[in-house]
Order: sequence, then C-alpha cells, then structure tokens
Amino acid sequence: QVELVESGGGSVQPGGSLRLTCQVLGYAYTFSGHCMAWFRQAPGKEREGVAAMVLGRDPSPYPDSKKGRFTITHDARKTVLYLQIDSLKPEDSATYFCASDGGCGDSWWRWPDTFRVWGQGTPVTVSS
Repeated sequence: QVELVESGGGSVQPGGSLRLTCQVLGYAYTFSGHCMAWFRQAPGKEREGVAAMVLGRDPSPYPDSKKGRFTITHDARKTVLYLQIDSLKPEDSATYFCASDGGCGDSWWRWPDTFRVWGQGTPVTVSS
C-alpha cells in the first residue's frame, strides 16, 4: 500500500522560498502515468489545489491564482514529488498535502476527492 510523506514545511519570512517534498513509500512508484498533486488548506478555509502532474509528463495547468510562484516537479529515481514555492506571502500559510492517483485533466483542482491517497501534510507559516 502506498504511503505519502510530506516534509519541508516551516516558518519563513515573506518573500522567501520553500521546497516541499513528498516521498512515495510502499512500492516502486517510478512508472509514468500516475497523477499526483499538491493541495493546501488553511485554518477555517477550504482545501485548494496548488499543482498537479502526471508523472513523466509536463505539469497539468496551474490554477490561475497559483501561476508563477508554484512549481511542481518529480524525481522518478527517488520516487519524490516536489513543490517549489517562491516569493512567499502570508496568505500562503497553510498545511500542504501531497495526493496521488487522482485526475490530472483541465481544472483538476475542482475534484480533490478523486485523489485516493493523501499524506499527513506539512505546515507552512509565512510571517515577519
């Protein structure tokens, strides 16, 4: 059974950068074709999609509000999914979750419930 373990969150000042890591454990998740994504959820707010990709392919479209500062990448050799966040803003503060085996088509962020496996999340706090 696959397990997703996120890391890399923490406290950072506005304008800084972070790279979040999602380690895929449980089996050799190195084959292409699986859809994986990053979501985030702030206290009192709904979960929102940040970035997604089918492993081995280019990233899926980013939500308009996430274009430019968020970059999703994948290292197939290490079975790791990354999320680079640049120019961090206080409103980026949230718990970031890695998810797998969902749908990576257009507007993928509208259907988070299609993703079968979720990690425990890694918290990000942006403040001065």
